[in-house]
This record gives sequence, C-alpha cells and structure tokens, in this order.
Amino acid sequence: MHDFLDAVGLVLVLEGLLYGLLPNFAKKLAEQVKMLPEPTLRVAGLVSVAAGVGVVWLVRR
Repeated sequence: MHDFLDAVGLVLVLEGLLYGLLPNFAKKLAEQVKMLPEPTLRVAGLVSVAAGVGVVWLVRR
C-alpha cells in the first residue's frame, strides 16, 4: 500500500508541474485530446499502462 501511495503522489507532482509551469500547454493539449478518436485514445492509454508496468518491473528487478 505504501508503494501505491508513493506512485499516486508522484503522479500528482507531475501533473501539478504541468499545470503549474505550463498552463497554456496543458490547455492546448486538452483541446487536442478532445479531437482524437476514441480508438486512438484507448491505444495510447494501453501503451502508457504497458510502459508503466515495464518501468516498475525494471526498477523492482
């Protein structure tokens, strides 16, 4: 559970940095995401999950 909360905290830090340091970029990115087709978003999400699992696996080896 401790590791999970660490991961959630890191996600919040990274998102906070995006919105805090580059708010205009975040707005433009959100507008572009709204225009992407659902299958593209789904594939991007699954690739992101796979990359995250891979990083965690490499770190924990």
